[in-house]
Amino acid sequence: MAYPDKIAFKASSMPDAQHARTKLIARHGDVPVDEADVIVALGGDGFMLHTLHSVEAMAVPVYGMNRGTVGFLMNAFAIDDLHERLHAAETQLIHPLQMLATTADGTTHAALAINEVSLLRAGPQAAKLRISVDGRVRLDELVCDGALVCTPAGSTAYNYSAHGPILPMGADVLALTAMAAFRPRRWRGALLPNTAKVRFDVMEPAKRPVMADADSRSVTNVVSVEIASAPQITHRLLFDPGHGLDERLIREQFV
Repeated sequence: MAYPDKIAFKASSMPDAQHARTKLIARHGDVPVDEADVIVALGGDGFMLHTLHSVEAMAVPVYGMNRGTVGFLMNAFAIDDLHERLHAAETQLIHPLQMLATTADGTTHAALAINEVSLLRAGPQAAKLRISVDGRVRLDELVCDGALVCTPAGSTAYNYSAHGPILPMGADVLALTAMAAFRPRRWRGALLPNTAKVRFDVMEPAKRPVMADADSRSVTNVVSVEIASAPQITHRLLFDPGHGLDERLIREQFV
């Protein structure tokens, strides 16, 4: 990227992140987000997602430094040489998912997800879901704790914990992964082109309530959820050379 003159520092509420922000501002100065050439986000992956969503309408790139617990999307923290690191940083472009969730009262809720859109049972009984892809029913009934659709950038998060596949950044695919599938027994999901439009219909929603979640923005009592990639929205993440998402996704598979 071009050598950044104006940096906006954003930090999570955690003491380590706030302390780091104070020290960085004393060293490098600070500008409002809408005047910045780059945003430096201090925290963990959750705060990085929050920061990216907060600047969805802007083209400003985001460089994360880990001052949280999980830092898959973050660079190593250091006070010194920040301008040089930003100048040398590699840009990773990612596109989110668009979720349209319809609730029992007919209301539609829209949200974007950088990592995944997930459906989860919201009661003691397993969820029953019908899955359609591009308007064609592919699975009449999935009995499970839940299911998700994730991007490559999010494939090492909830998806990987649910035994879904890690997706290379250039694969142009989405992963559809089940959580604790009961019928079909141990069904793990599918790989879909990133142009696919996925629809979940909730069967017996009154008896088996389901909630939907897009990067921790939740909707309860859903009866259907439609998910598709949103290529018109681009997030720009900055990584130190040799530590970008491609390398991290490969490295994650050998730990």
